[in-house]
Amino acid sequence: MTVSPRLLEILVCPICKGGLIHDSAKQVLICSLDRLAYPIKDDIPVMLPSEALPLSSENPDQLDNIAK
Repeated sequence: MTVSPRLLEILVCPICKGGLIHDSAKQVLICSLDRLAYPIKDDIPVMLPSEALPLSSENPDQLDNIAK
């Protein structure tokens, strides 16, 4: 899925209200401030904090293990 630039302008992290980075290869939207990855399931961004995947600074490649 390609997230439209207009949608990326509108979507923000529900926790900090910061902007998101779209990683199309891993199908996630990343909040670099909170170190969270929000999954995109069936072409729909899941913007629930309870569904966010935490990212650690020690393991920047941990998204490689996310099931697509």
